Amino acid sequence: MTVADAKKTADQKMQKSIETLKADLAKVRTGRAHTGILDHVMVEYYGNPTNLTQVANVTLIDARTIGVQPFEKKMVAVVEKAIRDADLGLNPATQGEMIRVPTPPLTEERRKEMVKLVKSEAEDAKIAIRNIRRDANETLKKLLKDKACSEDDERRAQDEIQKLTDKFVLEVDKLVVEKEKEVLTV
Repeated sequence: MTVADAKKTADQKMQKSIETLKADLAKVRTGRAHTGILDHVMVEYYGNPTNLTQVANVTLIDARTIGVQPFEKKMVAVVEKAIRDADLGLNPATQGEMIRVPTPPLTEERRKEMVKLVKSEAEDAKIAIRNIRRDANETLKKLLKDKACSEDDERRAQDEIQKLTDKFVLEVDKLVVEKEKEVLTV
């Protein structure tokens, strides 16, 4: 492994941490409806647990209602049950072939809990990014010890990895501020 490889690996891993945070934040419910709420709902499809998005079309009907239209008519009841059992606090209602999923408005107390959850997710992401920095720095020290790079190269690479870390931590903070604003908007 070279110094460039260590930096590239750290960058890729930090980017994955950001993507994971974005996915986790998408699951946090806000006052508005969004299709991401149902992304992890699993439906029993011919005996196999299948992602809801693979057995139904999920759309937004309005700001507070999600529409779910199963591809097969006989799946309507199964999909409705899966949404109800997904422990999301949602109560779907069937209208013919369409399942309407109204999202209830969040109480002030629940909004504050959601903000705490968002901050917790962000802190986990920051910890992951810092751990990646630590691993990269250890790799650089090992390269220096093995005389695969000079002290100057190692020092420069550590500085660049620190800049990367700062950049990604700043991105985490930005994502959190956006999500907090979204959660607290009534």
